[in-house]
Amino acid sequence: MDGDENEFSDYVGRSMIMEDIVTVSSVHKLTVTLNRSDPIPKIGNPVPPGWHHVLFPRFPLNKDLGGDGMVSEIDDGPVDPLPLRMFAGSRTRFHQSIRIGDAVTQERKLISMVPKEGKSGKLVFGTYAHTITGPNGLCTEDDWDLVFMEEDKDGTRKPPPPKPGPGSADWDRLINVNETMLFRYSACTFNPHRIHYDHPYTTEVEGYPGLVVHGPLTATWLLELARDNMPDKTMTGFQMRAIAPIYANQDIRLVGNITKEGAACDLWVLTPEGNVAMEAAATFRE
Repeated sequence: MDGDENEFSDYVGRSMIMEDIVTVSSVHKLTVTLNRSDPIPKIGNPVPPGWHHVLFPRFPLNKDLGGDGMVSEIDDGPVDPLPLRMFAGSRTRFHQSIRIGDAVTQERKLISMVPKEGKSGKLVFGTYAHTITGPNGLCTEDDWDLVFMEEDKDGTRKPPPPKPGPGSADWDRLINVNETMLFRYSACTFNPHRIHYDHPYTTEVEGYPGLVVHGPLTATWLLELARDNMPDKTMTGFQMRAIAPIYANQDIRLVGNITKEGAACDLWVLTPEGNVAMEAAATFRE
């Protein structure tokens, strides 16, 4: 049974304007966090697609953070509709490169907040639109989906049903993320969400079996898989959907298949059991 959208109608459409400057430091920090041995970035270099996640951090006071370490996602509104949250998906359009040294502006707008009643209890799905402009106009449009959940009070949070991965792949990369990488990515993005660094909280309060890997970090791995295997292509779009969490100290596979005669690719993150944790697709300028 669905809930009443009207309870959030006063907040839908609200927007927040944020400004930032793309620094060598912010890009270099993400480079080493991803274990990339790229040359040290320089002023004027283009920022790789999807790396805008290190920009526009929010700066709440510690006293304003919730029990999960996060601040309310309803700008200038009440506390979040439910106490826990997860990154569920995104749809990104790349219009032109953001470059190191650019002064950039982001408008963040709440598009919708929809209550649902699921098997695991109450859920609320929120969609946020992010528009980034630079010195030469529109750079990136990025729509995010977040899901808000009730607390796992009895430790019965069930994983989603498994979805098998593709039978074959053009690209296949094995990675293992440890606690240090999660901490460094949280630092790069100024993300205080406790499920990424506080093991007792993650397992005892939210009911996960281990530290959860950030959704945007997982998406960035897929972006890098596509970028490394199609270096001469210009990416124009990327969309992803999170299917199941992945956890620290697991061997994760990144796989991809070229489609549309090299104008696009399908991408997946696979759990150690071979099931899909994230599915995505990227498009390129023909």
